[in-house]
Amino acid sequence: MANYTSSLPESLLIRLAEMAQKLKVPKNQIIEHALNKYLTEVERQMYIRSFKQLAGDEDILALAEEGMDDYITLLEDWDAKR
Repeated sequence: MANYTSSLPESLLIRLAEMAQKLKVPKNQIIEHALNKYLTEVERQMYIRSFKQLAGDEDILALAEEGMDDYITLLEDWDAKR
């Protein structure tokens, strides 16, 4: 595991220390959990934003429709074999 040094507002450090004491866990464990949760949410928001941007792209819509046509054909072939 790598080390990282940063400065935080004193009020936040006090809250962190108090919570670590209440939960009986190391402060770095709280920071790691919070950072993982935050980064996961940021990635999720970026993913949503990219889909919204592509929603009006005619080339992407055409590819999706073509893919759905192929999928429907595969399902019809599968049903015919049953």
